[in-house]
Amino acid sequence: MLRRSLIAFSIALVAVDATLAKKETAIPPAAAKQKQLALVRVNVTGQSYDYFRPWQKKAPFSKRALGAVLSKGRVLVTADLVGNQNYVELERAESGEKTAANVQVIDYEANLALLEPTEKAFLDGITPLEITPDTVVGDRLAAWQLEPTGALIATEGLVTTVQMMPYPIEVGQFLTYRVSIPMQYRENSYTVPLVKNNKLAGLLLRYDSRSQLLDAIPAPIITHFLKEAESQNYRGFPSAGFSFFPTRDPELRQFAAEKGKGGGVYVTNVEPGTPAMKAGLQVGDIVTGVGNNEIDQNGNYVDRLYGKIEFTNLLTAHAYAGDVVPFRIERNGKPMQLNVTLEHRDAKDYVSPPYNLDQPPRYFVLGGLIFQELSRQYLKEWGPNWQREAPQRLVYMDHFQSELFPQRTRRVVILSQVLPANSTIGYDDLAYLTVKKVNGKEITSLDQLAEAVKQPVEGGFIKIETEEDPKQIELDAAQVAAEAPALQENYGISSLQRLQ
Repeated sequence: MLRRSLIAFSIALVAVDATLAKKETAIPPAAAKQKQLALVRVNVTGQSYDYFRPWQKKAPFSKRALGAVLSKGRVLVTADLVGNQNYVELERAESGEKTAANVQVIDYEANLALLEPTEKAFLDGITPLEITPDTVVGDRLAAWQLEPTGALIATEGLVTTVQMMPYPIEVGQFLTYRVSIPMQYRENSYTVPLVKNNKLAGLLLRYDSRSQLLDAIPAPIITHFLKEAESQNYRGFPSAGFSFFPTRDPELRQFAAEKGKGGGVYVTNVEPGTPAMKAGLQVGDIVTGVGNNEIDQNGNYVDRLYGKIEFTNLLTAHAYAGDVVPFRIERNGKPMQLNVTLEHRDAKDYVSPPYNLDQPPRYFVLGGLIFQELSRQYLKEWGPNWQREAPQRLVYMDHFQSELFPQRTRRVVILSQVLPANSTIGYDDLAYLTVKKVNGKEITSLDQLAEAVKQPVEGGFIKIETEEDPKQIELDAAQVAAEAPALQENYGISSLQRLQ
């Protein structure tokens, strides 16, 4: 009886091993030659900027990933792989041959980047990956990874949903594939190509090992990025610049005087200076259609591939900056059409920029007081949970910047921290204060602050007014100037300001 049980147990183990082998298959380098031809290793070294000590950089980092070889001698990777890079290197998987590479185009919002080898012949002989745009729910995709030996690991997963989701930079939403897949971590997991029938279907965006769910940047977003990259001046993905709410509530539809078919979304906010405002869209309008597509009460349209999906996909994956898109709306029960000329909103056009990668942070040090401009990059120094861990006043200003600061041509200047010095005695504990005025002048940028401190008030003092307590800070201008060299030496500050 015991012997039969052991035999049954052994058979069960063999069956489990066989099942796992179907999910993750290791293919030796020789056998995988055709598949492996379209992959190269990407080695990156770099340094991020330190927003808590804005005059210096953080410790160097190293990243290792895979890149998908495309036509025209280009390699596709994710933007977060090469952000703040100092050096990028390509490595052929089958031979170990290496060469330096340059970042040709990068889009942090779509999390995509194109690399070019400095040696033009480096990718010769590699068959580039074609792109397949027709992935739908129910399709099986394979995640390609490489072992250190060069063996290709192909792990299969099932596409469970196709939907609009935020990307890491959190600027708008983009089309995303969600895949159920038992993928294992490997040294090149930073960028993982997802393929369908040996054609590129997407790139890894994020992966949750506990739920075994993977979000992928899909082929339509990649195709849009590549087409835009062909132009001399990359313009990025467009947006319209308004917020909306579903109209499922019959009382909301009655309030908006809706008299049509009962579909559409209610416009809750239109940001100043955006394409939507330029076209005449107003709060209270109901957007019932975009182009030839009707919008239902949930904000979805019927896509020919995906079925019902949020209409913002029409403004990102389908449209380009400069396109004129007709919006059908209802205003006070009357149907109208607005022609919206889409534009890309650059990071610098925000009051609190959503990202500032590859660029050093601006700052101004005055007698131990460190002044900076509010940005999401600064808030993210508090880590993945920055929305809870960072100073809540600053998080609030970042989140509601369009409502709080309708004029977008300004910055929020903050006193971020105080370095102990003779001129800052009594101010040591101050931090995260919003600067209103300096020497009686309104402050809406660091440049204005730098100019204002040159003109002390009566008595030779620099007067700084803040929104929060203590409301007012005074510094002796002569003492600040005299102690500046010692301050730089004590704290290793290379320069007391960076305004460019």
